[in-house]
Amino acid sequence: MSIWVLGATGRVGRAVVPRLLERGEDVVLVGRESARLREMGVGRRVVIADTAERIAKAIEDGRPSVVINTIGDYAETATTIARACVAAGGHYLDQANDLVSVPRLLGLHDEAAKAGSTLVTGAGFGVLATEAAVVALCEGRPVPAGVRVDAVASVAVEEGLLGTALAASIVGVLVTGGRRYRDGTLMRSRLGANARNLLLPDGERATTSEAPTAELLAAQRASGAPDVTAATAIMPAAPALRAALPVAGRLVALGPVRRFVTTRLAGIKAEAAPMPRTHSWGHATATWPDGTTGEAWLKTGEAMDFTADVSAEVAARLARGEGKPGAYTPAAAFGPDLAVAAGGEVSRR
Repeated sequence: MSIWVLGATGRVGRAVVPRLLERGEDVVLVGRESARLREMGVGRRVVIADTAERIAKAIEDGRPSVVINTIGDYAETATTIARACVAAGGHYLDQANDLVSVPRLLGLHDEAAKAGSTLVTGAGFGVLATEAAVVALCEGRPVPAGVRVDAVASVAVEEGLLGTALAASIVGVLVTGGRRYRDGTLMRSRLGANARNLLLPDGERATTSEAPTAELLAAQRASGAPDVTAATAIMPAAPALRAALPVAGRLVALGPVRRFVTTRLAGIKAEAAPMPRTHSWGHATATWPDGTTGEAWLKTGEAMDFTADVSAEVAARLARGEGKPGAYTPAAAFGPDLAVAAGGEVSRR
């Protein structure tokens, strides 16, 4: 049984491959033709495919046991590739964290369940870090009235171009605008609203504010709370910049402007930089109808390393047949202990 890694030469792909090899898995590298892919593929099987449609065809022909999709741009690729996995009788996972691709993937639940396939979306720091905190906080308790989650990722920046996939994700956040759940309904809100200065358990601080991530959806599904807010430290900390975000979003939503901004962002060269904080944190707070409150934290190291650990752990479990048929977010598929197995530490207060 083979595990295919799509986007094997990208940052997450390069990190996942050795973790799988250390587990003794049969790994197949999938990507566009490049010197780096040929170098990584020495002594291993390589599949050359450069579009979602070609990757899907290769999956249907090759019938891998598990496919790890790390190529990004999930709104454009995830459904096509996941459906190919279902058709081939295999399993699928990705690291999506947006409110377009994640709901679409979860919408394949009945199709996957009928075929006996497991689809896991959000298998990384984004989604799991806060979802695990929510599940740990709410486990064994009544449905809370309200939940807020805060994602504080600490990422070491690699030197190189930002790239089209990441640029498209950034622009997508601006275009989508703010979102929150009120009375069980997903509603618009102001992007960057409800800023909070968090005192982290290790004594460091981070400012978070609302953003339209799939952590919002996962927190609502995990808690059942009618009122849910999701915030992230990735948003600008300066009040003036946060105030300008809605205007920027309306401008970027125009087709020609969106394409121009995405192209310009993709061409930006990032300089290498260390982690801005010692740890990465997923945080959840809840308020129950009787007025009681609680909070939970998930502590990890560098967020991209944790993402690679989560993806490798999920893939290994799926390869062993431990997944339940259907489409899920990671903690919904395997419980909050998945985050611990990937190196995280959960605490409740």
